[in-house]
Amino acid sequence: MSLRIEEASLSDLSRLFEIEKECFTKEAFTKEQISYLLTDHNNVSLTAKINDEIVGFIIGRIYVHEKPVVGHVLTIDVSLEHRRRGIGLKLLKAVENIFRKRNVAICYLEAREDNVAALNLYRKQGYRRVKKLKNYYGYVHGIRFKKVLT
Repeated sequence: MSLRIEEASLSDLSRLFEIEKECFTKEAFTKEQISYLLTDHNNVSLTAKINDEIVGFIIGRIYVHEKPVVGHVLTIDVSLEHRRRGIGLKLLKAVENIFRKRNVAICYLEAREDNVAALNLYRKQGYRRVKKLKNYYGYVHGIRFKKVLT
């Protein structure tokens, strides 16, 4: 498997939206929201490609006016058929590296409290639970995580 992490662009929008719907169904970002996130200069958007096919993506936001500078992973998605291969981990590490280069000191992200795979991944990567988010995903609670990057 030859995996490449590349910057995402608007030309990737249709495929990113397909993966987003596959991963999040009811809580998925709309195509318009993803389009906005891809074009906002405070965001970092990356794709994971195998043989030129996008199999996953991550979008993170940098809050430059916060002191210290804060990063927030808004979504991390891997298509169902490509899960359990370390793709999500590679995307997360790539966005964290970009955050560090842009002086981000702290990174936040959220996950459904019933998404055991995501919860375990984040804990293994040094993320610590900050709080429970009641009904964050409709009727499912979320967990907010925090990691110090500096």
